Amino acid sequence: MTRVILHSDINNFYASVECLYNPALRSMPVAVGGDPELRHGIVLAKNNIAKKYGIKTGEALWQAKRRCPDLVFVPPHYDRYIRFSRMVREIYADYTDKIEPFGLDESWLDVTGSLVSQDGKVIADKIRERIKFELGITASVGVSYNKIFAKLGSDMHKPDATTTITVADFKDKVWPLPVRELLYVGSSASRKLAGYGIHTIGALARTEPRLLKNWLGINGVMLWQFANGMDISPVSNDSYPIKSIGNSTTTPRDLVSYEDVKITIYMLAESVASRLRENGFICRTVQLYVRDNKLVSFERQAKLPEPSCVSDTIAHASMRLFDLNVNEPFAVRSLGVRACDLAPADCRQLSFLPDSERLQKKEELEKAVDSIRNRFGHFAIQRGIMLTDRNLSSLNPRDDHSIQQIAFLR
Repeated sequence: MTRVILHSDINNFYASVECLYNPALRSMPVAVGGDPELRHGIVLAKNNIAKKYGIKTGEALWQAKRRCPDLVFVPPHYDRYIRFSRMVREIYADYTDKIEPFGLDESWLDVTGSLVSQDGKVIADKIRERIKFELGITASVGVSYNKIFAKLGSDMHKPDATTTITVADFKDKVWPLPVRELLYVGSSASRKLAGYGIHTIGALARTEPRLLKNWLGINGVMLWQFANGMDISPVSNDSYPIKSIGNSTTTPRDLVSYEDVKITIYMLAESVASRLRENGFICRTVQLYVRDNKLVSFERQAKLPEPSCVSDTIAHASMRLFDLNVNEPFAVRSLGVRACDLAPADCRQLSFLPDSERLQKKEELEKAVDSIRNRFGHFAIQRGIMLTDRNLSSLNPRDDHSIQQIAFLR
């Protein structure tokens, strides 16, 4: 039986929820982000009016303000987004029990053989209608026979639309699209492919797999399979929409010394570690994001010797990545720290080695710090290093920074 896979993407999710709570925003260009006065934060989401001004998700707030002087910034409220995400998934559950979250605002659904209808488009339209009527927001849904094309379909027509891609017509609909539209083709792979004259998904599909393997490694073969509609990955019943927990900030001034970088990384690592503990996770991998004052950026990651939710461990790994990849002199404008490859904390194996015992003691200590901050506020207890630069350490890493709770594998 040919599978029927849906990919549902809530349109402008964060911005749409904020406009529900404040209807006066609906007629204004709106971006959800940090604090533009302190020069930190990025655009996490924007509404359709802001899109008309060319506002892009991921760009710095000051860049967005330059494009649209009337842009209204709204701080993120993740409790609201999580609540709406759960309500949306409750609607999905009326049609299938095979639901795979891809962030708070996106999910794949396998509705093959659904008792509601055998027609994927009919189910997609019903889901869209219910989301709009019951929750007051809209969704775009892609319908296809695999996950990759279903996601591609949900991106093709927005807002509030259903797009189908079938075995018979995928070459006409998919192959003319830019290769960067294919899931998992990041900016680096897109540049490499462009260097070989591959600009469309169709050109990728027609390239010899052995050449792609030479250029991109095994991922090149995977992308060739995706471009040719050969994705057979199942929709997994993953109950955790959180794929990674991260935090980033654009600092009040450029960071020009290792001490500056250390202060900022420790602030971010404390926030990330606290959120790991709050959600009951440990991480196996740490990722560092760096952008300089010329807006050149990169990401690097490293495996931890032992899974952890301790800020010292995350900060040390981040500083090592910085040391290995940045040479003096430098002028860093933005930093981000992310915990990846998450696992439930209760599945960790206990060890009687001295290092493991020290790690457990540090974790207990940081839980005590969490308790103090929850009662008396973030600044009730701080590391000594934070006192060396009040300007850099005045940011609240839990409330003021750009939270990247969900990692989208793009």
